[in-house]
Amino acid sequence: MEFTLKANLIDIISRETFPAEIRVSDKKIASITRIEETLDTYILPGFIDAHVHIESSMLVPSEFAKIAVKHGTVGTISDPHEIANVLGISGVEYMINNAKEVPFHFYFGAPSCVPATQFETAGAVIDADDIDQLLSRKEIVYLAEMMNFPGVIYKDEEVLKKLHYAKKHGKPIDGHAPGLKGEEMKMYFDAGISTDHECFAYTEALEKLKHGVKIMIREGSAAKNFDTLIPLLKDYPEQIMFCCDDKHPDNLIESHINDHVKRALKAGHNLYDVLRAASHNVIKHYNLPIGLLQAGDHADFIEINNVEDFTILKTYIQGELVAENGQSFIPSAESPIVNNFNCNLKQPSDFKIKNEGDTIRVIETLDGQLITKEIHAESLIINGFAESNPEKDILKIAVANRYHDAPVVTAFIKNIGLKTGAIASCVAHDCHNIVVVGTNDEDMCKAVNAIIKTKGGISLATETEEMILELPIAGIMTNLPAEEVAEAYIKLDRRAKELGSKLRAPYMSLSFMALLVIPELKLSDKGLFNGKSFEFTEVFIK
Repeated sequence: MEFTLKANLIDIISRETFPAEIRVSDKKIASITRIEETLDTYILPGFIDAHVHIESSMLVPSEFAKIAVKHGTVGTISDPHEIANVLGISGVEYMINNAKEVPFHFYFGAPSCVPATQFETAGAVIDADDIDQLLSRKEIVYLAEMMNFPGVIYKDEEVLKKLHYAKKHGKPIDGHAPGLKGEEMKMYFDAGISTDHECFAYTEALEKLKHGVKIMIREGSAAKNFDTLIPLLKDYPEQIMFCCDDKHPDNLIESHINDHVKRALKAGHNLYDVLRAASHNVIKHYNLPIGLLQAGDHADFIEINNVEDFTILKTYIQGELVAENGQSFIPSAESPIVNNFNCNLKQPSDFKIKNEGDTIRVIETLDGQLITKEIHAESLIINGFAESNPEKDILKIAVANRYHDAPVVTAFIKNIGLKTGAIASCVAHDCHNIVVVGTNDEDMCKAVNAIIKTKGGISLATETEEMILELPIAGIMTNLPAEEVAEAYIKLDRRAKELGSKLRAPYMSLSFMALLVIPELKLSDKGLFNGKSFEFTEVFIK
């Protein structure tokens, strides 16, 4: 394949823009020639998502790629942590094999925390020896986010072995240290960890940057840290990368890393600094063979109308036109069904909480954040049981083990906002058990059973209705087209908001309520968990 293209070339290496004729031959940039012409469009390196869980889009990698290229994305640093918690190494293999079916740069990590903690039930275990095996593969370019920060700080033997293997293979180690500061922060990153995508405060990110850490500015469906952290780009342009982390299908169809770029430029940041955060810094940190629009590079670039509107006109990957004017040319790939789901249907009585006091601990959800707060509230007691109190927006939350039959664990949550009904999901980080929030036991049970019957999905239930988006692949993904998945998701999202939820993304927020490694208070299939002290706590304050 050989062709030439004339456009204004945005060279982020030399930090200049000039009219050029670019010749592409055999998947690479054969030559770049400066010309004296007035040209309307611009070309620049394609975007890279510095940290993403493809599974959170509910799409397999091939379907994710079909949508991402429309937004100018040519590659991702992908942590297959979610499917690994369900299926182990075979889940990682599934992602790699599906990704190979399409023209897109997927670079996967070795999931470092499967399970994330000992305080929850996962479907598999990946130990240090497994990590060594994974890191020996060329498809695995880094050790994925080390969420067990206490294990790093207190030198857990298994954790240190995983870090050692990453260093042995010469591959970067991703961090995950929300709120970590001071001496503990230094101990964590001095262990060889080089990035963090979990900063939610400016001062926290600044301290980590001064310590030499690369900070990923995240803007996903639930966690939205862009506005807080983007001012750091001005003084630390070489240490900033853009990522989405978790993006649901409706949001992915709307935008990807191009949204970071547009907003950063609108905020007045330097064009070259912004584009380096969207491509160059990621490529250099992970040593990726992705082109930066230099002679001899792979022909991975995008064409836009202008730097003001930043409309993506065309996306090229290794010289192949993969998207043009909002149309993707990436074909669908075969996606066989794999899963690990083995529990029986529940009864409403399984969600009962026997009264043990007048005051309860409550998970306070924060819109746009993964962190939560612990608050205390008066319990609503009816016939000897603590119940949801929709009038005060204190609802029951429960987690049901999907891998085998076990008692349902129930607690309380605030700010979900439902006035009636229940919403449930087995897209529940990190172990992907079933998490449900509702105003009454009957609807909670109905929503959970809908997921059990289909062996995976997100659902909604009221006294008179039941809705579900089925996710048959590992219980967290589907092989349906992205547009079809997004349409079904939008209907569930809209209905949840009609039932009272004020959250921007109620299902995405719900999926993080079982994520124990993010403080402050979360719920697993084993109990209510304090993420600051890293131990279980009680629902009732006695």
